[in-house]
Amino acid sequence: MASKYFLNRRFSLSNSCLKPLQQFHAHLIVSNSHQSLYLLTKLLTLYCTTGSIKHTHQLFLTIPSPDSFLYSTLINSTTKFHFPLHSIYFYHRMISSCVWPSSYAFSAVLKACAEVSGLLLGRVIHCHVLAFGYGLNVFVQAGLVSFYAKCGELGVARKVFDGMLVRSVVAWNSMISGYEQYGYANEAVGLFGRMRDSGVEFDSATFVSVLSACSQLGAIGLGCWVHEYVRNHGLYLNVVLGTALINMYAKCGNVSKAREVFDSMEEHNVASWTAIISGYGMHGHGKEAMELFKLMKFRGPPPNSVTFIAVLSACAHAGLVQQGREAFAAMTRDHGLVPKMEHHVAMVDMLGRAGLLDEAFQHLKDLDSVGPAPAMWTAMLGACKMHKNVNLGVQVAEHLLAAEPEISGHYVLLSNIYAMAGRTDRVEVVRNMMIQKGLKKQVGYSTVEIDQKTYLFSMGDKSHVETTAIYQFLDELMQQSRAAGYVPVSESVMHELEEEEREYALRYHSEKLAVAFGLLKTKQGMTITIVKNLRMCEDCHAALKFISVICSREIIIRDKLRFHHFQNGSCSCMDYW
Repeated sequence: MASKYFLNRRFSLSNSCLKPLQQFHAHLIVSNSHQSLYLLTKLLTLYCTTGSIKHTHQLFLTIPSPDSFLYSTLINSTTKFHFPLHSIYFYHRMISSCVWPSSYAFSAVLKACAEVSGLLLGRVIHCHVLAFGYGLNVFVQAGLVSFYAKCGELGVARKVFDGMLVRSVVAWNSMISGYEQYGYANEAVGLFGRMRDSGVEFDSATFVSVLSACSQLGAIGLGCWVHEYVRNHGLYLNVVLGTALINMYAKCGNVSKAREVFDSMEEHNVASWTAIISGYGMHGHGKEAMELFKLMKFRGPPPNSVTFIAVLSACAHAGLVQQGREAFAAMTRDHGLVPKMEHHVAMVDMLGRAGLLDEAFQHLKDLDSVGPAPAMWTAMLGACKMHKNVNLGVQVAEHLLAAEPEISGHYVLLSNIYAMAGRTDRVEVVRNMMIQKGLKKQVGYSTVEIDQKTYLFSMGDKSHVETTAIYQFLDELMQQSRAAGYVPVSESVMHELEEEEREYALRYHSEKLAVAFGLLKTKQGMTITIVKNLRMCEDCHAALKFISVICSREIIIRDKLRFHHFQNGSCSCMDYW
C-alpha cells in the first residue's frame, strides 16, 4: 500500500527525484515487491520522467516477461519525454518478444518515428498496424496522418485522412499543419474551410497552423476571422498563438495591428519579440524595430541568433548602417553568439544597399577561411546592380556562377547589370549561356485575397473568368498613368525584345494584373494587398505610385524582400529596396 502511495506522488521533472527513486527501487527489492509489473511499470515511467533513460533501460532489462501494458507505457513515456530512439528500441523488443502491441503503443512509436524522420521505419510500422488489425482505429489513424505529414508524405497522409470514418481534431490539425509547413498554404486554408463546415471544435494548434498559412498567402481576411474567433470564444492568447497572430498581421501588411497583439499578450518569449521586430523591419520601419530591440534588452529575454537576423535585416531595409554594425558586433561581444551565414548575408546586404560596396566586398573577403556562401555573393551582386557597378558586378558574378551554375536568377541579374551599362553584346552572351544550360527565368506570380478567397495571377495571365474586364481596366489605368508622367522602365524585361514588345510585357506583369483585379472587386477606399513571389521590378514600382494617386487608394505589395506601401504617389521604401 505504501509502495503505491509513493509511486503516485507527483515528481518534478528533474534529477532531484532520482535518488529517492533509487532508494525506493532498493526498497522494492528488499521487500520482495520487485516482481509486481504494476509497480515496475510505474517506476519505469518515473525514471523516464526524471530524464534518467539509463536507469529506465537498466530496470527494463531486469524484468523477465514484460506485458503489453508495460511495453506500451514505456514506449509512450520515452516518446513523451523525447527519447524517440529508445521508444523505437522498446517497440522492436516488444515485437521481437511476440507481445501484442496496443493502439497506445502504435500511436506513440509513430510519433517517435516522425521525430527522427524515420520514414522507412514508419512505413514498416504502418504494415504492422494493418497486420494487427488496427487499420480503422481512430487514434492510430490520427498517428499515421501526423507521421506522414511531418515526414512530408502529404499524399499518403491525405489518403489515410480521407479514409477515416471519424476525424479527431488531432487528425485535422496534423493534415493542416503538414500542408502549411511544406508550403501548400492554399491546401491548408481549403482544408480548414472543410473543418469549419464539419463542425469539429478548433483548438489553439489549429489556429497556429492556419495563421501561418495566412501569412504565406497574405490572406488577412481569414486571419482577422481567426483573431475574432479567438476573442469571441475566450481562448487564451498564449505565447505561441500570440506570436502566430503577430506574424500573420505583419506579413499581411498591418504592422500596427501586429503591435496591438504584441502589447496585449500577458507573456512574451524570444519568438514573440523577434516576430514584432521582424515585422517592423520588413515594412521599412527600422527605427521602430531598433527601439523594440533596445526595449527587449531591458525587459525581455536575451536575443538569439534569429533575433539578430531580424535586427540586421531591419537596418538593411532602413539604411541604418551604424546601428547594424553595432548590433553585429554585440552578437559576439555581449551575447556570445557566433555569426552564421544568414548574419553575414544581412551585413553584406545592408552595406551594399547603402552604397558601401567596397566595405561589403571586404566583408566577403574576410570570410575566406570559411568561404562566403552563395547567398552572400547574391546579395553583393544585387547591390552592384542597384548601384550600377559593372566591373565589380562581373567579378562577383564569376564567383556566384562558379558556385551555383544552375540558378537562372544569377544570370538574369548579370544580364541586367550589362544592360544598364549599355553592354548589349554581353547581354546576348549571358542569354546564350542560359539557353545552352536549358535555364529559364523563374516565373513570377502575385496573389490577392478578396472575401477570404485567394486569386493568383502570372504575367500575361488570361485564365481568369473576368480577364477582359481586368485587362481593359488595367489599360485605362496605364493610359492615365502615362498622362500623369509615368514612363515605362524597359530594363525590367529581357533585352532581346523590341521596344513595343517590352512595353506590352511590362504592362501585364502579375502584380499589375492583381492590383487591377483588386481595385475592381473592392470598395473605394479599401487597401489592396498583393503578395509576389519575386522581387518587385522597377517598372511596377514606378507605375504603382501613379496608380495609387489615380485611384486614391493605398496599395501594399509584399515581395520577396520587403513590403512596399504605395500611397499618394510615393512608396514607404523611399525607393530604397
